[in-house]
Amino acid sequence: MSAGIHIAPSTPTAGYRASSHHHIWYASESKMGVEIETITPGDGQTFPKKGQTCVVHYVGSLTDGTKFDSSRDRGKPFKFKIGKQEVIRGWEEGVGQMSVGQRATLTCTPDFAYGSKGHPGIIPPNSTLIFDVELMGLE
Repeated sequence: MSAGIHIAPSTPTAGYRASSHHHIWYASESKMGVEIETITPGDGQTFPKKGQTCVVHYVGSLTDGTKFDSSRDRGKPFKFKIGKQEVIRGWEEGVGQMSVGQRATLTCTPDFAYGSKGHPGIIPPNSTLIFDVELMGLE
């Protein structure tokens, strides 16, 4: 498997809250969580349910614009089961709020990505990650 979101997620912690602005932040002084900015709206009706397989295309980048992974470059969508901790917390929470057909930018703080460990040689420790994600379908 290639790098990026395919690796085991960071350890989830409790205490997130959803706001009406499509942000999920921990209740703390510094922002931690995932911010969702819609690029193209989806159908607004078909949302992932726990255990369903999400079919997505994505491009993952560091905040400096360095691309570290892309399903689009491989020409093959990525699939993962929602709610099974197969991906980072930012994807569990972010893609979980998207509807089929939606394309969004997910900005994941380190605690919702790879944390203090990063992914050696690819993602530096304590990195905020930017994903351009399109939820193409559910299986």
